[in-house]
Amino acid sequence: MKLEKILDKLGSLEKNSFIKIIDNIISKNPKNIKEIEKILISADKGLKSVDNQNVSNIFELTSSDFSKHIECEFQEVTSQLDILIDIIIRDGNCIMKQNWFSILYENEIKNLKSKIKILTSEFENEKSELSEDRKRDYRIYKSCLATAYQNDIENNREAKISSDELSIILTLSKELALSQEEIKLINYTILPIKKLDIHELINSLKNLGVIFYTKKDSTIYVADEMVRLLRRIRKKEVAEKFSRRTLKLLREPIINQIAKNHNIDRKLTYSEKIEEIIKEGVSFISLLSTEIYKDGITLTEKKKTLNELCEKGLNVNNLKGNTLDDKINSLIEHFENVEKDEKVGISLDGFEKLLTELHQSLPKLNKQLKDHYELEDEYVLSASFLLDYNIKPRDILDLIIKEDLAKFIKDNGIKQRGDDLFNILEHYKDVENLYLENYENVGYRNLNLLKENGISIKESELGLKFEELTKLIFKGLGFNVDEKFKNQLNTNKDMIDILLNLGNNEVIIVECKTSKEKGYNKFSSVSRQLKSYQNLALKNNLRIVKILLIAPEFSDDFVTDCEMDTEMNLSLISASTLLHIFDSFKISKYQEFPHVLFRDILINEERILKALSK
Repeated sequence: MKLEKILDKLGSLEKNSFIKIIDNIISKNPKNIKEIEKILISADKGLKSVDNQNVSNIFELTSSDFSKHIECEFQEVTSQLDILIDIIIRDGNCIMKQNWFSILYENEIKNLKSKIKILTSEFENEKSELSEDRKRDYRIYKSCLATAYQNDIENNREAKISSDELSIILTLSKELALSQEEIKLINYTILPIKKLDIHELINSLKNLGVIFYTKKDSTIYVADEMVRLLRRIRKKEVAEKFSRRTLKLLREPIINQIAKNHNIDRKLTYSEKIEEIIKEGVSFISLLSTEIYKDGITLTEKKKTLNELCEKGLNVNNLKGNTLDDKINSLIEHFENVEKDEKVGISLDGFEKLLTELHQSLPKLNKQLKDHYELEDEYVLSASFLLDYNIKPRDILDLIIKEDLAKFIKDNGIKQRGDDLFNILEHYKDVENLYLENYENVGYRNLNLLKENGISIKESELGLKFEELTKLIFKGLGFNVDEKFKNQLNTNKDMIDILLNLGNNEVIIVECKTSKEKGYNKFSSVSRQLKSYQNLALKNNLRIVKILLIAPEFSDDFVTDCEMDTEMNLSLISASTLLHIFDSFKISKYQEFPHVLFRDILINEERILKALSK
């Protein structure tokens, strides 16, 4: 669930710890202080009076400083912060009841103690499958950690690992290619591990700012943005679902090779080995830079293999960068963008239909999803429920074995030639709703995200598509989008995009602009264009009630220039604002949108949504 949505659910007391930490960061003049001050300038009482959307924006601007704040806590070796973070960043654990969190924590402690025993015996067993080189790696890391931990005890000080020691240990673990699970197991062969009080743990995580907790219904919330931040701290570069998606493209001998490197039982099934690799927290960068290749392969061959894996398997073309590291970082960036995007690849109605028919064909799937994502609810095959946990259609299909997938395709008359997953998503797409859900991506001309979300379109068609979708939204708002009258008015020189006919010779002129760049910033050229449309309408004895300019977003300079213009009654609407207005209008009491609400220079979304909800 997005941070803004969580904040909307909470009272001021429940947000307090989080707000205090960000306030403290702001007081130290972080690198993005100018952008932060622009947001805060409109708030009379500081951060506490800023709306939730802007609190979310400020968190993004302070995320690197927030990371440092959390990293400092790792010096407190008895905090079990690594255990706790590894629980809350797993796919499906972003919303939990206190009792459920307690169960997951207890299971984690039991599993850790069991694995520590096995690892200790592996060290001592000469016939162990662990290679001597790997045993040596483990011994080196363990000895260095023991020194960092015990030197404080020997000097009669509280046992802590200093920031310098921690940075050296992290570098060492990276060079030895240890997974997060291997690091954790070795750590707890030295550090005392015991079960702590669940209320104390929740309180410490809340005070640290990484979770929100509501006493009213005993629920823990972890924002999607926080999960991404915590994953970076734990050196898990991508979400588990993207690791799974990538690993499933590899042949079993390569999976066995990775399993061997990290002491994973190679007698497990192919799918089980993949899940164990993910649970181990094997670095995604390490996988793609060294572990998926045969010994002796050249750098050029590695780049070729990675390109093929991305283009043919992941449907990601043209990885940026010339070096292998650049290409891997480009793929990680792609996955981050996909995860941040709220779109689901098919329409919401299509997603609900997919889940219903999956349940009919594969009745065991509900339990499989519940167990895999460690979900507390009994029935989880609901689109709105799963999206709160950031679980999308493709993530579910990735978990279904080939035999079950084939049965589902046959049961529901889905095309059987070609790629199964693509065919299923196409079958449930619902194109019109899907385009509307991707309205902002069309405006940003973001072909990669559109493709990931199941939309195939040429770049040259995006401007026209943005205009078509804008017409669809205004029709949905109850306006008369008068194409016939517009065509009568238009000349070869002046071509109005959209004309809303209010009757009695009154019109609203709408202009649509797409832009790849953040912050639309071409006021001089667009104002000349709009003034010519204004003159065209006035020549035809029309009263212009309003001129609306729709774009993905507007720069501060553009808004300022618009405010200074005295010749046009112009308002600016971002694509996301228009879509949110449309969504709220559909559940409001109004049959036609009251256009008098379009009175700001930059349309204030929050004000209009409040007006529609009355």
